[in-house]
Amino acid sequence: MQIKAQPMGNYQTNCYIVTIDDKDLIIDPGIDATKWVIDNVNNPIAILNTHGHFDHVWSNKELKKYFNIPIYIPEDDGFFLTHDPFNQNVPKIKADILVKPNEILTIKDITIKFHHFPGHTPGCSMIEIKDNFFSGDFIFQNSIGRYDFPFSNAKDMKQSLEKFLTIKNDAKLYPGHGYTTTIKQEQKNTPFWIKQM
Repeated sequence: MQIKAQPMGNYQTNCYIVTIDDKDLIIDPGIDATKWVIDNVNNPIAILNTHGHFDHVWSNKELKKYFNIPIYIPEDDGFFLTHDPFNQNVPKIKADILVKPNEILTIKDITIKFHHFPGHTPGCSMIEIKDNFFSGDFIFQNSIGRYDFPFSNAKDMKQSLEKFLTIKNDAKLYPGHGYTTTIKQEQKNTPFWIKQM
């Protein structure tokens, strides 16, 4: 398994390419991600969105058109792709697969689980692939996602952080912004963030 990462756009949103058995999964292709993705994949099979915010999904449409591959997004965030609620002129496109909370999927023999952690957005999820977690804007190194945006929810975020503390395995965690960390390391910080809410 190989993981490539590149921060994209003004928000430096991490786009990831996960390669397993010569098959590429594209995670959170944000603003201006298209060229980098095209230059770094050989056999793309799917686009996976951790959530629907524009800086994580901007290049969905271009990449789907170029590669003719499906877009997966948590079902509660599907509306972000078709309605552009923040009026950012995001290229609109309908997701091919609306993923149910905590659903386990198999894409071309690769097992993928969307762990539902709402709060930052209604469908915000961490995507687990072979003991690696792609956390989007739920958890960062030494920080958490904001919960004061439209469609965010502080109560949901608090419950999600409490749920995050119950994860047992100390897997690597690849956030939507910033540097790679681990679940165990961020669990040390989580009680602090819960107390702030």
